Amino acid sequence: QVTVLESGGGSVQAGGSLRLSCATSGRTAAILGMAWFRKTPQNEREAVAAIYTGGGNSFYAEAVKGRFTLSEERGAQGRVILEMNDLRPEDSGVYYCAASTRGGGLLDSLYGFWGQGTQVTVSS
Repeated sequence: QVTVLESGGGSVQAGGSLRLSCATSGRTAAILGMAWFRKTPQNEREAVAAIYTGGGNSFYAEAVKGRFTLSEERGAQGRVILEMNDLRPEDSGVYYCAASTRGGGLLDSLYGFWGQGTQVTVSS
């Protein structure tokens, strides 16, 4: 079992930045990938970014490429940071961190462990 906990988020004006952190506990050695997804105000879930743990590749949705960066926290297994820059109103939503023991990438069905979510609101 893996427990996922997000932190960060909040409200910011367009063009601003926010940082989301995600920590896992439990069977962290079994985690192969971690990712962020978001649920929009229209109640749609979108992939944001994903990373293979242990120094692997990262992947980004087209909508956030060049603005968001997902990285592993140095020296901390099963912890990732999502740096979000140049935020836009359409980035608003509830952001969920997820962990996978099956692989990685932007496909939500790979992820069996999810956090409770953290709200990001970007005003114009």
